[in-house]
Amino acid sequence: MVRPLTPILCGALLLGLAAPALAGAPALPAEPSTRGLYLQLIDQARADGRPRAALAYLDDFDRQYPADPAARFLRINSLLDLGDVDKAEAAAATLPASNDGRLSQVLGHLRVARGRWDEAVPFYQQAIRANPADAMLRNALGYAQLRAGHYAPAIETLRGAVDLAPGEAVIRNNLALALTVDGHLPQALELLRAVREPQANARLSSQLVAEAARIEALAGKPARKGG
Repeated sequence: MVRPLTPILCGALLLGLAAPALAGAPALPAEPSTRGLYLQLIDQARADGRPRAALAYLDDFDRQYPADPAARFLRINSLLDLGDVDKAEAAAATLPASNDGRLSQVLGHLRVARGRWDEAVPFYQQAIRANPADAMLRNALGYAQLRAGHYAPAIETLRGAVDLAPGEAVIRNNLALALTVDGHLPQALELLRAVREPQANARLSSQLVAEAARIEALAGKPARKGG
């Protein structure tokens, strides 16, 4: 499972919507017009690192809106947040085909959760064709390409994601990571100059080098040299 616990990692499994923070369990809205807001609140619970709460809210939601497509995707992602890949895969097997990219995105996440990075790539590419301006989706693809050993495509994908969301630190850090793994540490450190506080910059730079070495070791490849 991709766990966004450091600024380096991609957070592919936490693609939450911006919504008001939850304060306890929200009451189930009575009007269908508020369905979308409630789904956003559930997704915010995931983004806040509370997947068990998200699942509890989804159980409540499902009683009024059975088999709601958006809720089904939220449930799969919440299960992935918990690391319960078996249940997530079982839930995904019941999803209908769709042309909006959501199914492809979830199938990519499931491959990532199993460490099958190469298999995740075409699913993310298909999802991007349906949502070409989604920066975090491109971030997920770029990280999968990186972990699959496709360094140059990963860098290009992540550059595109940075262009779409220049202020998103996770994407910037993943681009810096890809550059480091591909032997371009000076370019990576130049990107990190955006972190102006000296101690934070030093800490992030150290994480960057350590994570690049870890990825190289997992891939069974020697660290690349270059500038």
